[in-house]
Amino acid sequence: REIVADLQRKQPMSRLLQGDVGCGKTVVAVAAALYAAENKHQCAFMAPTEILAEQHFRNWQSVLSKLGVSVELLTAGIAAKRRKEIAERCAAGEIDILFGTHALIYDYVAFERLGFVIIDEQHRFGVEQRGKLYAKGEDPDLLVMTATPIPRTLALTLYGDLDISTIESLPPGRKPIRSAWRTADALDRVFEFVRDEVRRGGQAYIIYPLIEKSDQMDLANVEDAYKELSEGALKDVRLAIIHGRVKAVERDDVLKQFRDGQIDVLLATTVIEVGIDNPDATVLVIEHAERFGLAQLHQLRGRVGRGEKQATVIALAHPPLSDIARLRLNYFANSSDGFQIAEADLELRGPGEIFGLRQSGLPELRIANLWKDRDLMESARDLLELLFTQGDRLDSTHRKLYNYLDRAAERRRMHLGGG
Repeated sequence: REIVADLQRKQPMSRLLQGDVGCGKTVVAVAAALYAAENKHQCAFMAPTEILAEQHFRNWQSVLSKLGVSVELLTAGIAAKRRKEIAERCAAGEIDILFGTHALIYDYVAFERLGFVIIDEQHRFGVEQRGKLYAKGEDPDLLVMTATPIPRTLALTLYGDLDISTIESLPPGRKPIRSAWRTADALDRVFEFVRDEVRRGGQAYIIYPLIEKSDQMDLANVEDAYKELSEGALKDVRLAIIHGRVKAVERDDVLKQFRDGQIDVLLATTVIEVGIDNPDATVLVIEHAERFGLAQLHQLRGRVGRGEKQATVIALAHPPLSDIARLRLNYFANSSDGFQIAEADLELRGPGEIFGLRQSGLPELRIANLWKDRDLMESARDLLELLFTQGDRLDSTHRKLYNYLDRAAERRRMHLGGG
């Protein structure tokens, strides 16, 4: 309702849609794109990986086409001649919804009437990339999405210029995912559990932190694991491997076989963290779980439990473990609520580390503390909204505050806006 109301206003929408993994954000976004298309606007739907963009396109092409909406997919992996054809059709206004990766921001891609921009997993794109896509229209509506729930205070700090919508429930029929962590000496029992699950008709992921053996880190890697397991503990099940160096054609074939039930266990790196949707996958094993952040562990957990079958996640940790690592793993095992996980991650790591924000220039606050001062920051946001929206109707006290902030912004060569 919030998104449709925004689309009906004269002012362009700027909204962040956040929710837990598997909560239905894509359904909401596609419904909004359909609304825009029905009102003669083109929509650009940008995803961070070819896997995810292709999945969105494949899942929605048939449904949208039946509704009379023209849909296409544009990624760097598509042949050059085909990309040119798609770009020409888009520039002529013949495509209503264009799914794609960062290929959408290339100079040769133009829109006749771009009115709606959707950016999935927006934190994986740079500010310049998002801006280039947005600039292909004339003040289009903007919807950015994240499957990594963001603590309220951090959202206010990072996305203070966006309205925020939150999906707090999962689709009906989903069972809670069982999560546990074990030390590496339980590995044989874990593989026995995987074999039993496959015999019952389930499928499994096993996630590794590295593609191949490293001289710098003594960690399990997916290529050696594939050789060992195919000759050992999992020799009687159908195994496959996928990682970032697998060619796109081969990768797509493996994923299709996995979705079609022709592969029992998929060994992978975190390349599958986003974009794999297989409702029959019921087991996820994470090797060297102590090496992953809490939010990333939760993101990986979202690869299973996407159907009506009971799903289980086992995080395997290799000693020695720090106190923080044990605390992180306990949080992960005891909570499946993405928003609680996000708050815990903020508390454990601090704001400068979440999403790599320190590298992208998020300043440490001189006065406020993002973890302790949530109520204060929300009140400050509400006050700023009042100052920006009331304009000349402000009383004398609020007018003085606005003038003070305006002068302070001018000294820093910033535009305060509003008022």
